[in-house]
Amino acid sequence: MKKQKGFSLIELLIVVAIILIIAAIAIPNLIRARISANESSAAAGVRTIATADIQYQTSYKSYATSLAVLSSPQAGCASGAPPSTQACLIDYALGYATATSPKSGYVYLAVADSTGQSFTEGATAAVPGRSGNKTFCAIEDGVVHYDTTGNAAAQTASATCVALSPIGN
Repeated sequence: MKKQKGFSLIELLIVVAIILIIAAIAIPNLIRARISANESSAAAGVRTIATADIQYQTSYKSYATSLAVLSSPQAGCASGAPPSTQACLIDYALGYATATSPKSGYVYLAVADSTGQSFTEGATAAVPGRSGNKTFCAIEDGVVHYDTTGNAAAQTASATCVALSPIGN
């Protein structure tokens, strides 16, 4: 009788079961790592936007009315002084990170009051629970605050933003 070479069905099933067990352990950790990276990117993005808005106020004597105003055009910044409608203070990807094209899983917003003398900026997870768990915001003092409940209202209300925990505490 010839001896057969290869694996039996039982051996193959055991190998597949082991791979599935390893995947079940690794995938949740991968998702948590991605959420953590997205949240770090969002906090840095809000800090960048706040700094850019303060620079914009220094140059144009009022805060920017939207992210697009702070952003560079898709083709890049022209030489010379940029216009107040596209100040070239933040990159295009951050300036146009909306619900249709989020950046690192977050949607960004910048709002100035009607007088242009105060602003609120923030970032909310595009898919709460999957792309991030925190909401970030900042006002004129440049301090980035966060909310773990994902409260999108924190982005537009400066009083709500100030009541949240500052990063680092």
